[in-house]
Amino acid sequence: MPHRQKRARTIAQRGDLIAEVDPRRPSGRLLRQAGMDVSYVDLADVTHLEFDYMRWLRIVLHGAGARRVLHIGGGACALARALAAEDPGGRHEVCEVDAAVLALAREHLGLRRAPGLRVRHAEGRAHIAAQPDDSWDALVVDAFLGARVPARLITVEALIDAARVAPLTLINVVDNRSARVVNAAASAMATAYPRVWTLGHRPGNTIVAGCTAARGPDLARLAARAAADPSPARLGRARQIAQIIARTAPLRDATDVADRK
Repeated sequence: MPHRQKRARTIAQRGDLIAEVDPRRPSGRLLRQAGMDVSYVDLADVTHLEFDYMRWLRIVLHGAGARRVLHIGGGACALARALAAEDPGGRHEVCEVDAAVLALAREHLGLRRAPGLRVRHAEGRAHIAAQPDDSWDALVVDAFLGARVPARLITVEALIDAARVAPLTLINVVDNRSARVVNAAASAMATAYPRVWTLGHRPGNTIVAGCTAARGPDLARLAARAAADPSPARLGRARQIAQIIARTAPLRDATDVADRK
């Protein structure tokens, strides 16, 4: 997440949602919720991605050649907007459950209609279930309740359905050094995809990725590009993931999901 030394200027507030101007970048707009930075957009250059994990997601999507991407959790739709601007012939659909977030993004963070971009107010798990088989190149889960990914989005059943829809699924997880959520997500991912890896650093953001054997990126190239990012990310290799899977029980709908909002 960006480190802001100067005091930001608030331009709008709605409940626990706050839109701010970045004092270091006059065209930068930050969306905060309950004290957390949740989205950042540069109004002058939507291809600029301030948050490190979004740059890592873009690296993976580019490496996989994914042009049709379903985004679960949107905020101000920063990643989808950047990708759509880079490739107007692509297709990006954002599913955001919080109508107030979308309203603030439209009013103050420059969210507009754009070629290749569609934004829907919908619940993520239900929206995935409504998608036809093999209808997307990739699925990105960047959704939170407070500081955690909703459990219903990272169960075995949820990720098996994700694999039905797309050959590549990426989940942004915020975790501490215990990596319990990362490990649980990786274990569930392994029930849906034959290839699973992680990208990031702990504590902080980690991308948990799963893909089919034929549609994944070149991991050596991916690791090199991620290591060269301004916030370098480390690739978790197959042996590490196998150890995680062996010692971690995945979440399941029937026994582990309490948050069904």
